[in-house]
Amino acid sequence: MSTGPDQTGLKRTIALIPWYQLLNNLLFWQAVWFLYFQSKLSGAEAIILYTVYDISVTVMEVPSGYFSDRIGRRWTLMLSAVCALTDCIALAIGGSFAMLAAGQCLLGAGSAFKSGTDSSLLYESLTAAGRSDDIEAQEVRVWRFSLTGLALSAVIGGAMSLWSPVLPFYATAAAFALVLLLVILMQEPPARAGTVITVRGQLGALRLAFLNPVLTWLFLLAVLMYAFSHLPFVFGQPFILTTPGNYGLTTEAPLVSGMVTSAMMIVAALASLIALGMRRRLGLPLLLFAFGLQIALAGALALSTSALVIGVLLLRMVPDSLSGPFITARVQPLLEDSTRATYLSLKSLGEKVFFAATLLLAATSATDAGLLPADDLQRILGWYTAGGLACIALLAVTARYIAIEPCQNTA
Repeated sequence: MSTGPDQTGLKRTIALIPWYQLLNNLLFWQAVWFLYFQSKLSGAEAIILYTVYDISVTVMEVPSGYFSDRIGRRWTLMLSAVCALTDCIALAIGGSFAMLAAGQCLLGAGSAFKSGTDSSLLYESLTAAGRSDDIEAQEVRVWRFSLTGLALSAVIGGAMSLWSPVLPFYATAAAFALVLLLVILMQEPPARAGTVITVRGQLGALRLAFLNPVLTWLFLLAVLMYAFSHLPFVFGQPFILTTPGNYGLTTEAPLVSGMVTSAMMIVAALASLIALGMRRRLGLPLLLFAFGLQIALAGALALSTSALVIGVLLLRMVPDSLSGPFITARVQPLLEDSTRATYLSLKSLGEKVFFAATLLLAATSATDAGLLPADDLQRILGWYTAGGLACIALLAVTARYIAIEPCQNTA
């Protein structure tokens, strides 16, 4: 007897999504990309290349979300995988600023097509299977698989780069080929009754979403936390390069960077094991605690270039473990199916545009040739820390007047 949606296909999709995220995060280049760029360009140009990625996301983010809501989750994720695969090949073969910038554009397109669509596919599949109450636990599980992929690929990619600086990019391309295969095996979740399908209806649903104070507060928090999460990602690699140099280990910097990045992910994965327990005890104010940890990390890097500070970098992803899955799970039930990916894409767009703007500002104060010196790194991170303290104070005050915590059985 038919029960509506293909339950076997839905179960397969839910089971595959964590593995999809693991493969998506086998980014073997992650621990060496800045070092790779700086080996070919100046420190300021390397920073600008990161903004090229953000600009490409800016162009593609909202159209990709609309594409996902109108055409489907699977087709959107397939396009994401193809763009990411092509990006890795372009970065591997490109030696000029123009070719590297083209690769960053493809990376941005791949990120845009994925953002919002992957979590929408998970939530809608769970809902169609009658398991929407599992969203927080599933988001934490998916996050743990993502961290596993990052941990494995960071140290392996760092070792690969000692043999060949382009090998991590080719290895990542192979991982994205497997990502494409997994998406083909997934099932598109059925549209739910009452789903808005007109452009006018979608715009109206988006307007209501941004009038929701909970969604607006979480939107602003996510934008800020994205920036502070990526500060160590962007500036940590030249910091790691500088510190080994003080001990005559500059040539081993890619491997050191990979080992540190891998350790970051392992620490964050361990933190995710207690995340649900902390969420139940502290509630969603846990999010502000996580943001505070990010600000403290930036402050620590701004104060010292001692080798001991590398230990602080190991905490980089812990705030994300304590916040990311719960932000996503909290906003999902508040969104319409027909605008879910578009809203999440707008959130991702806001995150990247804000961070890109701050990086462009930072690039104006960085040296125009060679590697970024420690003084530049500390000054830039000091300004980020001061701004973060002002922002968390404002968020804490406004949180008192907003029902951040969901009611029982909201999903």
